[in-house]
Amino acid sequence: MELTAEQRAQFDRDGYLIFPDLFAPSEIAVLRQEVARLSDIHADEVVRELTGGVKSLFRVHEDDGPTRSAPFRALVRSPRVLRPVQQVLGSDETYVYHTKINAKPAIEGTIWMWHQDYNSWSKDGCPTSNMATYNVMLNDTTEFSGCLYIIPGSHKLGLLESVLDTSTGYKLWSIPKAKMIEVLRNSPPPVAVTGKAGTAVLFHCNVLHASGHNLSGEDRWHIYVSCNAVANKPILGPNPRPDWVVSRNWHPLPIEDDAGFVKAA
Repeated sequence: MELTAEQRAQFDRDGYLIFPDLFAPSEIAVLRQEVARLSDIHADEVVRELTGGVKSLFRVHEDDGPTRSAPFRALVRSPRVLRPVQQVLGSDETYVYHTKINAKPAIEGTIWMWHQDYNSWSKDGCPTSNMATYNVMLNDTTEFSGCLYIIPGSHKLGLLESVLDTSTGYKLWSIPKAKMIEVLRNSPPPVAVTGKAGTAVLFHCNVLHASGHNLSGEDRWHIYVSCNAVANKPILGPNPRPDWVVSRNWHPLPIEDDAGFVKAA
């Protein structure tokens, strides 16, 4: 899947692209079945809400580890995922920084505060912000079910000061309230990224984004494939985060069968 010149210009301007209905219902069914299976696993890679429900599932794309998944391994190598990432990063040599399934349970799935991904990744030792995340919706997603919000063009603000938020089940470097109010008052309105299951969104690591509480009666499952150029791999410090958050597998990914994740089920 090749991005058009218009799409690449839009990504440079707004910091994100949305691909409605990119994956078929039959393909999404395979991935949903995998999420249900992985949700029963108890390991460090499975982060839970304070209520016990799954908040995030990490490292589903590798060959080993408790959360390994053949369909998700094949998904990250699909040309529908990997090729647009290569284009926006400007490199055919890219790898998966981490995979994360955010699985907001019905009613109790909590928020993610306003943040930039590069606030964490710069602290991991990544030299530049030439990184991006590819998100696939595994459910129909509405504002009511806790959709992703993006502030268009906010990647052009550069890296903002952040504070470590420990109020939810997963620690997050988020933007302080006063600064966020200033940004919101001086930026285009946030975009609610909603759509049917199979919709995808690709966004820059400095784009400000957040998501709300899932108040609906259905779980909200999204797979986030965060990617980095091999040339931008982190310079790890003395106490790096575990490899399920900061991958040590820096080999460039090959583009493989576009239907591989269905065949792997």
